[in-house]
Amino acid sequence: MYNFLEQTVAHYMTREPRTVWRDMTVCELGNLFEKEDFNAYPVMDGSHVVGIMSKLDYLSCFVFSPARILPRYPDLMQRTAVDLMRAEFIYVAPSTRLTRVLELMINHRVRSMPVLDSEQRLVGIISRKDVMRALQDCATADAVSRPIS
Repeated sequence: MYNFLEQTVAHYMTREPRTVWRDMTVCELGNLFEKEDFNAYPVMDGSHVVGIMSKLDYLSCFVFSPARILPRYPDLMQRTAVDLMRAEFIYVAPSTRLTRVLELMINHRVRSMPVLDSEQRLVGIISRKDVMRALQDCATADAVSRPIS
């Protein structure tokens, strides 16, 4: 597993990730989450990432309690990504080691993170699935390179 210690985000990230725009409605977001099985989307304003929109963020607008009165459904469905997204989010660089990504995912309980370059432009996304693939690749490589006794 020593090989995993050297792996970086650049090798395993998904390039050109799907994104959503800050003015997408709850209705549009719901359709997108249903159509595509992604856990989260970077929220874009022009060429800048302004937040992250996860399935949990989407579902949170449907939590009602006595303190939070149920809005009219058409009004709720017109809310936008910018109303629901997390504006503070964890991101990594392409050069970040996967060991650090794994640590961040576990400690902050996130499933995926945007990958931003030095100019804060979105260049990819790294998910738990990507990290698991890296672990499997490294374990397989270790097994192949191990001498038979």
